Order: sequence, then structure tokens, then C-alpha cells
Amino acid sequence: MNTPLLSIQDLRKSFGALKVTDGVTLDVPAGELHAVIGPNGAGKTTLIHQLSGSLASDSGTIHFDGDEVSRLTMPERVRRGMARSFQITSILSGFTVLENAAMAVQARSGSSFRFFGRAGAERRLNDEAMAALDRVGLVDRAERRAGSLSHGEKRQLEMAIALATGPKLLLLDEPLAGTGHEESAALVALIAALKETHTIVLIEHDMEAVFQLADRVSVLVYGRVIATGTPEAVRNDPQVRAAYLGDETEAA
Repeated sequence: MNTPLLSIQDLRKSFGALKVTDGVTLDVPAGELHAVIGPNGAGKTTLIHQLSGSLASDSGTIHFDGDEVSRLTMPERVRRGMARSFQITSILSGFTVLENAAMAVQARSGSSFRFFGRAGAERRLNDEAMAALDRVGLVDRAERRAGSLSHGEKRQLEMAIALATGPKLLLLDEPLAGTGHEESAALVALIAALKETHTIVLIEHDMEAVFQLADRVSVLVYGRVIATGTPEAVRNDPQVRAAYLGDETEAA
């Protein structure tokens, strides 16, 4: 196994008496697409929040690219090479597709994420933003208002925004949520292409997509990792089938 790009040790987060992540430990080697699956309420999105820096952990450590980043802010982690997409789309609907991506380029260079000016006016920002849009297939939508995109295109734009920050690691939180069959197929193809150049942590409920894309899978139940392994090993794990995959493996 390659040296971990991301290493999580005993990560915990509680809200009152509710333990949402409860001692999560896992390593993600450089170049791996690592899927985290589990039932609703298992703590998957909270884990992504902790990794990205949008939610502080109660305890535990996060090492990224050789350095501990546990106490860094979200912008600081972005500048280190972490980027994420959200379970609910988080684009700026009144801005153009290009401006959304250009502001991500600007944020990477040190500007505040609270900046909402018309960053698309600068040529360097445009060039790098257009490269990100090209990667996800949205160049022909560059001048359209982001709010006019289809749901699947908004998901593509979120990935372009993440790519525009120049990441080493992509944190993707349910990128297929709410998409139709054709949109899902296009996004799966896009993620498959991105895994050729980026390390990815993927949260996803679509098990067909997970088992198609993932190099390894971790199963989170009640905030704890109950199994980690190849998709085939996880699919056939009796504990995983009992806790989460029973209906899906029987239908497969």
C-alpha cells in the first residue's frame, strides 16, 4: 500500500449525548478512491465536515500530506490541497458558471471565502477556471447563470469549483444525490476520470456506483468503522451485510 495521503486517527464528534463519529480511524493512500458508506445517520457527512474543516472535532487527529491539519480552518486546508463538494449544492446561483469557478481559483491564492466580487474579470482566473470547467464538461455553459443549470450540471460545477482550488484530495459528499439515470451515469464517468489524477474520499448511497468506482470501501455504522476492504470483500462481509448491505447484496 502507498504512503497515506490522508490518515485519520480516533476521530470523534458528539452533539450532546449523541456520538456521531466515534473513534473513526482509517488511512487513504495517494491515488486511491476510498468510499465511505453506511445507513442514514451513520455519521458520514459529519466525518466529511471534520475532514474539510467546516466542523471542529472533539478529539482525534487528521494528518494530510505528512502534516497534522486537525486544527486548521477550512480555507487553510483548501490551500494545503483539500477540496470538497457538498451533499446539497452550494453554488452561487446569481453568478455565471465561469465566475463561480474563478472565485475558487482566487480563494486558493489566499483571498477570503467571504469574497463575492466579480472575480471572473481577471484573465488568469478565467484561464484556470476554464481549465476546471473543461475537465468537467461545462465549457459551453461558462457564461450561463449557475442557477439556470440542471441539477446534474450543478453537481458538475461543484466539482469544477473543487478542482479550481488545485486539490490533491477531493472530498465528495453524495455527488449523485437527486440525479436521474443519465445524469448519474455522466457523473460516474466524470468521477472515474478524476480518480486517474486525484485521491478521492467518496460518500455515496448509490451502491452500484460505489462498487464500480471504489478501490477500497469503509463501512460506517453508528459513528464507527465496522469494516474496510476491497469492494468485493466488503460486499461479502457478514457483519456488513447484516448491518447495511443485506437487501442490496440479495438483489445483486
